[in-house]
Amino acid sequence: MRGIVVGLGSMGKRRIRLMRQFFDSVELCGVDSNPERREQAKELFGIPCFAGLEEALQQFGADCGFVCTSPLSHAAIIRSLLQAGLNVFTEINLVADGYAENTALAAQKGLLLFLSSTPLYRRETGYIREAVARAGCPLVYRYHVGQYLPDWHPWENYRDFFVGDRRTGGCREIFGIELPWLCDAFGKIESLLQVTALRQTSLAIDYPDSWLVTVRHSGGTIGQLAVNVVSRKAVRDLEIVGEKLYLRWGGTPSSLSVYDYEQGQDRAVNTYESVQHDSRYAENIVENAYVDELAAFFDSLAGKPARRHTFERDGELLALIDRIEAEGGQE
Repeated sequence: MRGIVVGLGSMGKRRIRLMRQFFDSVELCGVDSNPERREQAKELFGIPCFAGLEEALQQFGADCGFVCTSPLSHAAIIRSLLQAGLNVFTEINLVADGYAENTALAAQKGLLLFLSSTPLYRRETGYIREAVARAGCPLVYRYHVGQYLPDWHPWENYRDFFVGDRRTGGCREIFGIELPWLCDAFGKIESLLQVTALRQTSLAIDYPDSWLVTVRHSGGTIGQLAVNVVSRKAVRDLEIVGEKLYLRWGGTPSSLSVYDYEQGQDRAVNTYESVQHDSRYAENIVENAYVDELAAFFDSLAGKPARRHTFERDGELLALIDRIEAEGGQE
């Protein structure tokens, strides 16, 4: 199999590195308009790189494409790849541009259109989903996710990549990352009970840097979400409370625990035999889920059952994020 990775920034290089390590039968090339990124990818991975997608399509006969550019550019790139007859794996989009047209085009051509939602593939979120189902009782949760925006990519200015843009800002990305697995675990969000937007920093962004949101899920669970780009410590902190379940998760594989109320003590839950981590990122970002997600893409191509996040479901969640932003005063 041959694949084109479009976008050779941090995520594009991560996907290449993991495919070279775990799916070495896949031959890859890279596409990026930035000559420094092309040279770096050539040196790191020894793959051919092209300045434009058309050149890559003409010179590198590929079966699939990986869209790893900034979200606002995704729709046009996805369309070009589908028109060229390639199956597509795309990173998180954050906007629904081209969703209807591209899903229709993929269906017309019989091609796979696979949307990334990496937390769905984390073993901890899978355990949480199962624990919630087993509990079978009313639940509430509080969930805080935050990291200081300049620390997201310390090697570049936050104003120079997509989180500096209002349409694809840092808080919107956190909502886009976290809501799919939360709804998978607790059910569809039926109502927004309260939305508060705050501005705590002097960051050069034109959107609120903190959100406090209370939601009701279809199964009756009430959740309180605190999302921000303010926290100087990278935080992913979840607490679930119910008569038959008390669960804590600090965002890392070693921080998942369930309270055994019969024994009167916390019980650590180990969901991984080994954990892979890139030291450039916060400790709550583990590589294992990215590998499992790529495996799901390749399994889907082979016709095997695989967990997937659909464009239809993502469109519903993006509409929900739009509502959150509107109710918080971000028009």
